[in-house]
Amino acid sequence: MLIGIVGKPSCGKSTFFNAQTLANVEIANYPFTTIKPNHGTGYVRVDCVDREFNTKCNPRFGYCIESNRFVPVELLDVAGLVPGAHEGKGMGNQFLDDLNQADVLIHIIDVAGSTNEKGESVPALSYNPANDIKFLEHELDMWYLRLIEKGWERFARTVNQERPELKKAVAKQLSSFRVTETLMEKVIQKLDLDADIMKWDKNILLKIATELRKATKPMVIACNKIDVKGAYENFERLEREFSQYLLVPCSAEAELALREAAKHELIKYIPGDNNFEIISEEKLSNASELVRTRSQLTEKQKNALNFIKIDVLGKFGSTGVQKVLDIAVFDLLKYVAIFPGGVNKLEDQHGNRLPDCFLMPPETTALDFAFKLHTDIGKNFVKAIDVKSRRPVGKDFILKNRDVIEIATSK
Repeated sequence: MLIGIVGKPSCGKSTFFNAQTLANVEIANYPFTTIKPNHGTGYVRVDCVDREFNTKCNPRFGYCIESNRFVPVELLDVAGLVPGAHEGKGMGNQFLDDLNQADVLIHIIDVAGSTNEKGESVPALSYNPANDIKFLEHELDMWYLRLIEKGWERFARTVNQERPELKKAVAKQLSSFRVTETLMEKVIQKLDLDADIMKWDKNILLKIATELRKATKPMVIACNKIDVKGAYENFERLEREFSQYLLVPCSAEAELALREAAKHELIKYIPGDNNFEIISEEKLSNASELVRTRSQLTEKQKNALNFIKIDVLGKFGSTGVQKVLDIAVFDLLKYVAIFPGGVNKLEDQHGNRLPDCFLMPPETTALDFAFKLHTDIGKNFVKAIDVKSRRPVGKDFILKNRDVIEIATSK
């Protein structure tokens, strides 16, 4: 899956991306800091099953801290979008097109209202962040419309002459949007579209674009800079105004600070937690010589961490960064985390316990999972075993989040 990170310039997109990936992404307070889209790896948080088996896992990909499994996902941070992007303004269509393959979007907004529609700094609370949500909806809708209109007249005339089944014909025409016949049928019914496609004017095509955008680009809104005074009042107002979205209070700067501090072993912090622990300032620097040095937090660092503990974690339960990613994958896309394993053996050939965790789409069957593991495993599928219950299940068994599955084959 691909998760797109979108928003206007200077709203905190690159900070969010950097916090998730700890990549070397340029961060500055001016428009179009990100010129080319940044690809990186983020991690969703899953309750690991190792504790249920009274063992400790050894992930091949990602990592695990105290039975909190972090499973990798692909992130794409595109250049900041400005009003008129679909017309080529700012970085324009190039980066809208980059989002075409994204399965879900994370929209970063400056909930403190400290940047205007162009991403320029303004006094906090002087700009209405609701405008950013509306603007992105409009830009995406107009982008969809632009792509729909390409070759539409010729297509419509052909449909009018040959009279194929409408949902099939339109779904095929719009397949680049991942439009299925089922989805197109729902859109036709919802909009009560005329059976005569020649009557579908630009206004109707725009309505279709909006429905397709909602269905194919689900979105969670990360309300960044929540720690700025007055920002939470903005957040509450946005929750009431945009109840169709999941909005999460967020501080990307706080998350980045915590992860950097944890990386340098100054604190113990599990991404997504509501607290952290300062590690003893005395640590072993050279075990062979048994020389001890002191790695001390500066007063500035201590004050910053104290602010994060009280004004971010204490008020909101987390920085929101991990929560946003987890919502995108598990709540919007409704993916499930599946662990391959055996009833009598949880290790792979190298002795790693529960080495893999796969993120699978909803309604994944045991047979689907077998093919995910390897084509030959799918082709030679005999049965699956629910390792937790030791119960055999058939190929059509729908897998649940955190299932541990063994696949039995004929070879």
